[in-house]
Amino acid sequence: MRDPNRLYDFYQKLQTVHITHFPDWRFGQFMFNFFGWYGQDPFFLEEDKFLELLDKFVKGENP
Repeated sequence: MRDPNRLYDFYQKLQTVHITHFPDWRFGQFMFNFFGWYGQDPFFLEEDKFLELLDKFVKGENP
């Protein structure tokens, strides 16, 4: 079983990105825009890969 404590850091980083870069977006809007940018099924993304992609999204880079 995966360590559930890994989620604390993940959600903290997600919150920081949302507040810092997209404070006017609702959470659903934030995720919808991110997943639309990603352009693939996010179901199997591990948290570390998700955060790497989120960093690229913030920088305006391609996935």
